[in-house]
Amino acid sequence: MDHRQELIERSIPFLQEVRNKTPGKELEGWLNATYGPGSALYEDLSRLIRLGVEEGWAANEEVGGPKYRRSRILNPQAETSYFSITAVYMDSTDPQAFPDPDGDDVLQGDFHGHPYGELNLVVPLDEGAQLMGLQGWQGAGWTAPDPGSAHYPEVKGGRLIALFYLPAGRISYDVEATTPKRGG
Repeated sequence: MDHRQELIERSIPFLQEVRNKTPGKELEGWLNATYGPGSALYEDLSRLIRLGVEEGWAANEEVGGPKYRRSRILNPQAETSYFSITAVYMDSTDPQAFPDPDGDDVLQGDFHGHPYGELNLVVPLDEGAQLMGLQGWQGAGWTAPDPGSAHYPEVKGGRLIALFYLPAGRISYDVEATTPKRGG
C-alpha cells in the first residue's frame, strides 16, 4: 500500500468516529485531548502527510508560489463518512509574509469560509511554526473552525502542513472577506 492510500485508510476510522460531532471550540478541545501530539493517530497522520509532501502527492499545487500550496487528496465518499481530505503547506519565511503586532512574520493565505466547519491536523515542520485557528495560535495539534466561519489562514514561525477534513468536502472561496488582508 502506498503512503497516500495508507493516509486515507488511517483516516477512515477517525472520520467515522467524528462524523456526528460539530466542529467548534468544544470539539477542538476534545481532539487535542484525545488525538493530540503523542497519540498514535496524530503521530501516524503527521508522518504520512509529511511523506505526502516529500513524495509530491500532497500540497503539491501552488496557490501563492512554492511556499503556499494545497491539494485535495480525496473527495468526499461514503467510506470517509463524506469528508474530503486536503493538505496545505505554508511557509511564513516567504517574502509574502507580513509582520503581526508581535513582530512575527505571518504568511496569510486565501480568504475562505467553512459552510460545515473543518477539522485541521496541524503539523509543524519547523519548531515554533503555528497556524492561526479560530481559538488562537495552534502549534502541533488540532483546530476545528465552526460551521459558517470564515478567515484568512495564517502561519507564523516557519513551515507547517495542515491536513484538513471537510464535512461534505465543503469549502467556499467565493465569500466576501470580513477582515482586511494583511499588508494590503
